[in-house]
Amino acid sequence: MEWQPHITVATIVEDQGRFLFVEEYQGEQAVLNQPAGHLDANESLLQAAVRETLEETGWDVELTGVVGIYLYTAPSNGVTYQRVCFAAKPLRHHPDYQLDDGIIGPRWLSREQLLEQRANWRSELILQCLDDYLDGQLHSLALIRPML
Repeated sequence: MEWQPHITVATIVEDQGRFLFVEEYQGEQAVLNQPAGHLDANESLLQAAVRETLEETGWDVELTGVVGIYLYTAPSNGVTYQRVCFAAKPLRHHPDYQLDDGIIGPRWLSREQLLEQRANWRSELILQCLDDYLDGQLHSLALIRPML
């Protein structure tokens, strides 16, 4: 069997101490995640992060930095994901935007509210990325080089 990681992006969007999360279905269960998704062909990581945030939350965002790059193997399916997590600021909400299939909707939560819902996290990356952001681990967007 050939091992192949899946490249994903995620965003940490903060507004007055609350963070933008996505409530979505994973199978039959409703779970919480950062706005996140897979990199599409011929798309930059920056474009993917902005697109996924809009498609899953209805929010336009401006990326402000790179929080980190994570390698995670999901215990549920054994798939390895490489996640590039970005920080972003909210710009504009489109309340009538048609969200992706399987998305229940955006949720603004504090870190404490997120901890109260631990049983509903999509993965442990949700807290790791948030805590790295809160610890001030923010790198320049120039770290991400454009495609040639």
